Amino acid sequence: MKELLIPTDFNNHVDFYGPNDLHLQLLQQKFPGLKIIARGNTLKALGDVQSLSAFTNTFDELVEIFERRGRLLLPEVEQVLKIKDNQNSQPNDLISDVLVYGQHGIIVKARTANQRKMVVSSQINDIIFAIGPAGTGKTYTAVALAVRALKNKEIKKIVLCRPAVEAGENLGFLPGDLKEKIDPYLRPLYDALYDMIQGDKLKSMIENRIIEVAPLAFMRGRTLDNAFVILDEAQNATQSQLKMFLTRMGPHAKFIVTGDITQIDLPRNQPSGLPQALEKLKDIKGLDIIYLDETDVVRHRLVRDIIAAYNK
Repeated sequence: MKELLIPTDFNNHVDFYGPNDLHLQLLQQKFPGLKIIARGNTLKALGDVQSLSAFTNTFDELVEIFERRGRLLLPEVEQVLKIKDNQNSQPNDLISDVLVYGQHGIIVKARTANQRKMVVSSQINDIIFAIGPAGTGKTYTAVALAVRALKNKEIKKIVLCRPAVEAGENLGFLPGDLKEKIDPYLRPLYDALYDMIQGDKLKSMIENRIIEVAPLAFMRGRTLDNAFVILDEAQNATQSQLKMFLTRMGPHAKFIVTGDITQIDLPRNQPSGLPQALEKLKDIKGLDIIYLDETDVVRHRLVRDIIAAYNK
């Protein structure tokens, strides 16, 4: 029998091991052939060489998530262990559970392979780009993930953001307050929220800024922490705007950027920042890019045929 000693110099061990060492208990269940003991700033594992090697890989992955976010949440631990248990499985097989129980009996869950990839990736990465044509469910899935995180108390607020390209980001001439000015551009996000949260409760959350409307033009200078932030229609953000948005991220935030690079509405002299971002950021650890296509369309069947026809 071999002994493995791992130093655990965490500021707060509860943030890593979970309340009542719940995360440690899950690790023990995952590796029943090992004896795992946490004492002070050291984790000791006893067992055969092969099991210790597998344990080390899993533990290192959990530490990586912890160091990136400053805490470790139960869904993240469960997801890492699921992935390790299903080395030959596709993301399709890893997540089939309900994301949110919505209004009027609506059950919201990933319905296609690439939507499931979004769900799996959201457990591991803090920034996701979901790129695909209209009707592929990228925005709807992003909102469902945000609502689930809020209900699970993983974050304190949801921030919805979208470029108001049709008004040139110059919203001052429109009547009403800031929310009323940007509302028409955020309607797809609101439609998804109304599916998932009861009307009066949603209204209260918006009034109390638990769910916040944040036009891209007004994001500069902010730091978004303990928040799930969605930037929709990112193909209509310029290069400087998209860089500005991504650098608003606080240490305990999760960002999802959705966009369709085939439907850019910016003036010709203003290149979209999305293609550039996808190229520049593709190798960053903790950031994932999910591509959806016509096979993910969940609208009317004709939408899939229309997209395929345009792609020809």
